[in-house]
Amino acid sequence: MSITAVIPAEGLMSCWKSPSNIALIKYWGKHGQQLPRNASLSITLNQAYTVTRVRAVPSADPGNGPNLTFRFEGELQTAFATRIGEFLRSVTPWLEFLKDVDLSVETGNNFPHSAGIASSASGMSALALCLCSLDARIRGVEEEDPETFRKASFIARIGSGSACRSVYGGFTVWGEHTDVPGSSDEYAVPLENEYQSAFGVLHDSILIVDPGTKKVSSRAGHGLMNGHPYAALRFEEAGKNLSKLMKALESGDWDLFARITEHEALSLHAMMLTSDPWFVLMHPNTLRIIEEIKNFRKQTGAKVCFTLDAGPNIHLIYPAAELELVVPLLKSLEPFCHNGQQIHDTIGEGPVKLTCR
Repeated sequence: MSITAVIPAEGLMSCWKSPSNIALIKYWGKHGQQLPRNASLSITLNQAYTVTRVRAVPSADPGNGPNLTFRFEGELQTAFATRIGEFLRSVTPWLEFLKDVDLSVETGNNFPHSAGIASSASGMSALALCLCSLDARIRGVEEEDPETFRKASFIARIGSGSACRSVYGGFTVWGEHTDVPGSSDEYAVPLENEYQSAFGVLHDSILIVDPGTKKVSSRAGHGLMNGHPYAALRFEEAGKNLSKLMKALESGDWDLFARITEHEALSLHAMMLTSDPWFVLMHPNTLRIIEEIKNFRKQTGAKVCFTLDAGPNIHLIYPAAELELVVPLLKSLEPFCHNGQQIHDTIGEGPVKLTCR
């Protein structure tokens, strides 16, 4: 069937808002086409998100697409367009309509770039959801069917590994793991409801130590796990820690939750320190903040812990019930943040389909 039979001349549009996420159980090291060496577990955020709008129109040169126009926050972006074009060509085997269309993609974040929030996770998940919604509409299936979300997670993973987790809200697992039914290396799965409410609503206050671009990209860091002397032990440890964290979520054991979450963050950076060549992404103020959090918890008994991604910025995790107690800590940490910058978010319910305009 010709694409013009299902896509009108004025085109089809899809628009999604998709949030970022922060991994508590880290994946570091991958193989194949963006497949993880170990399973990871994340919380999907609420307020830090990307909004993406995609319009597909029949191409004047069908079979050779997709032809792409890409705008980021209103501006044409050649470098981004090149990367997105490569991604689109790589996923055409699963989204066949792409080869017969011209695409216009407009996207933007509601948070600053390099703010310790994974913009690739929110951005690629929003784009994947738009594409899979269009694909579902063209094939005459339900756009928000579970299979469409699974396909979107699969497609998002090819663009950015962590993006596959942002397709779902709450706690999400990516990577095959014996304790998570239906888990897969190819897409993420949401945890069942009993894991979503043990601590109530979790807050994530992101403490911006350095807003600049990382000296070593995550892609390069993942590559250094190939041949890393401690890689096999790290992958095994991550699997065990995921099991322990799930038990903590189910039972409401905050001490276990905090211990595993912090250990995972420090293990991630330990792999960087022991890579060949080695590299350091934490800054002096990162370590100062960690010590302050540790001392505050010892003095007050507050349910609070930290995690880090592959960068210097701290994510302070705590239940909503602890907010009043944690406010003085946040205030005391401002001198260690770049211009006092902190971004406050909570665990969220996942992406939202928007009305296109």
